[in-house]
Amino acid sequence: MLSRLQVNNYVLIDSLDIEFPEGLVIITGQTGAGKSILMGALNLALGAKADASVIGTKGGNCVVEAEFAVGDLLKDIAGQLDENGVDAEDGRLVIRRVVNPTGRSRAFVNDSPVTLQFLSSLVSRLVDIHSQHQTLMLSDRKFRLSSLDTYAGDSDLLDDFGSAYSELASLTERVTDLETSLRRALEERSYNEARFSQLDSAGLRQGEIEELEAEQKQLANAEEIKGTLCEAETLFFGGESDDSPGVDSMLKEIERCLEKISGFVSRAASLSERMSSCRVELDDIMSEISSLSSRTEISPERLQCVEDRLSLLYGLLQKFGCATVDELIAERDSLSSRLDDTAGMEGSLEELKAECASARARVNRLADALHEARAGAAPSFASAITDALRWLELPHAVFNVEVKPSELTSSGGDAVHFMFSATGKNPADVSKCASGGELSRIMLALKAMMAKYMDMPTMVFDEIDTGVSGSVADRMGSMICEMGRDMQVFAITHLPQVAAKGNAHYLVSKEIDPETSDAVTTIRRLGDEERVMEVARMLSGSALTDAAVANARSLLRGE
Repeated sequence: MLSRLQVNNYVLIDSLDIEFPEGLVIITGQTGAGKSILMGALNLALGAKADASVIGTKGGNCVVEAEFAVGDLLKDIAGQLDENGVDAEDGRLVIRRVVNPTGRSRAFVNDSPVTLQFLSSLVSRLVDIHSQHQTLMLSDRKFRLSSLDTYAGDSDLLDDFGSAYSELASLTERVTDLETSLRRALEERSYNEARFSQLDSAGLRQGEIEELEAEQKQLANAEEIKGTLCEAETLFFGGESDDSPGVDSMLKEIERCLEKISGFVSRAASLSERMSSCRVELDDIMSEISSLSSRTEISPERLQCVEDRLSLLYGLLQKFGCATVDELIAERDSLSSRLDDTAGMEGSLEELKAECASARARVNRLADALHEARAGAAPSFASAITDALRWLELPHAVFNVEVKPSELTSSGGDAVHFMFSATGKNPADVSKCASGGELSRIMLALKAMMAKYMDMPTMVFDEIDTGVSGSVADRMGSMICEMGRDMQVFAITHLPQVAAKGNAHYLVSKEIDPETSDAVTTIRRLGDEERVMEVARMLSGSALTDAAVANARSLLRGE
C-alpha cells in the first residue's frame, strides 16, 4: 500500500509530507483547491512524463517520493528488483523522482537509480489509478481485453502467447530480411556469374604481367638484340678473313709470347697463367652470349600473342578497378564465394521458413486457447457486471461481452466489445450509448470486478463518481468501501455520500502564503469533528446549516 507521500517544490505544493493508512482513504476539497495537483505529484513519482513546468515557484529541483509497504507482494517482484539492483529486504519501496530546472528527470527506487521503463513495470504491480475522464478507456481495445483476461485468470496462457508471438515476430523479420538479401543476390547472380566466368577463364597467375612485359620488350627488340649478340661473337672470334682476327686469337698470341720469354723473365710465367685464366673466363662469357643469341627468336607471332595477352590483362584491370593481377584474383575468389553463398542462403531460408511455420502453428494454438478462455469467461463476466449495475440503480441494465476474432496482436487474436443498454433492449457499444453517470457506474463495476482478481495493493479513484448523486452515489460509495476491506483505496470525490464511507479523510486546500503572497496547496488529515464539518460543507455549500451538520453526522454513522 501507499504509506507515505513527500512532495517538495511541485507546482503549488511547497512542501508536503503525509502518511496514509490502510482501507478506504477519502480526499476532498473545493474545486480548484489542488486535488489535481496532488494527483499530478503522485503520477510524477510513478513515472509520468516530466518537464520544467512542474518546478515550483522557489526554483531548484522538484522532488516527489512515494513510499510503499509491499508486504507479501515482495516475493512476486523480488526477481524483478534483483535484476535492477534494488534492495527491498525490509518490505518497503521508496520511489523518488527528481526533476531539475531544465526539465530532465531521474528516478530512484530505494536510492538505486532505475529507468522509467523499469519504474512503469514495477508501479503496475503496486497501484492502479483511475483518473478523471478514464471512462474513455471503455473504447480502448487493450483495456477491454485486459478486463476480461483479469476475470478469466488466463495470465499464464497470455504470457505463453506473448512469448510465442514475439518469437514468431522475430522469425518473420528474419525471413523477410533473408528473402530480401536472397532476392538481391539472385538479381545480381547473372551479373556476378558473367564477371566470375570472365575472370576464371582468363587463367590468372600471380606475377604474369611482369613476366609478359619483360618478354614483350625482348620480342619487340629481337632483331637488334640478335644483331648485337652476333656482332659480339664476331669481335671475339674474328671474321671469316684473316684480316680481322678476333679477341680470342689475339689473347692466344699474347699468352704464347709470354710463355716464350718465361725462361728469361720469371714474372712472364705468372702473367701467362693469368692470361690463360682470362681466356677461360672470356670463353665462358662468350659461351653464354652464344647461348643467348641462339635462344633469341625473331617471332612476330609470339610478339602478337604476348601483346594480346597483356591487352586482355590490362582490360581486366581497368574493368574491375584493380591495380594488380593479385587484386583480380581476389575479386574472382570473392565472386565465387558470393555465388556459393546464394545456394547456402536458399537452404537457410527453407529452414527458417520451417521454423516460422512451426512458430505460427504454436501461436495459432495458443490464440485458440485464449479465445476459448475468453469466450468461456465472457457470459459470467457480463452477468457479474450486469448485477453490479442493477445494484447501482440501473434496474433494467444489460451488459454483454462479445469476443470476436480479430487480427493477431501481442495480446491474441480477439477483439472484445462491451455492449450496454440501460433499458435492456438493443445493446450497443458502451462508449456510444451510455451517459456520463452510466459510464461512471460501468467503470466502477469493472474496477471492482478487476480488483478481486488483480491482487493490486492500492487503487486510486479520481472522481469516478462524476455524473451521479443521491442514492446512486451512496451505493457507489458502499461499493468503493467494500473494495477498501481487502485493499487500500483512495477516493477523490465531491460527493458527501462517498466521503462519509472512508476510514480516513484528508482535506486538500489552497492558502495564500503571507510572506510571498503565493498560492500554496496543502493536505491534512481531518479529525472526527472536522470531518463532520467537511461532509456538511459538501452537503450544503459554504454556508453550513444545522440540518447539513445533522445530515453529515447521520451519513458518517452509516444511517
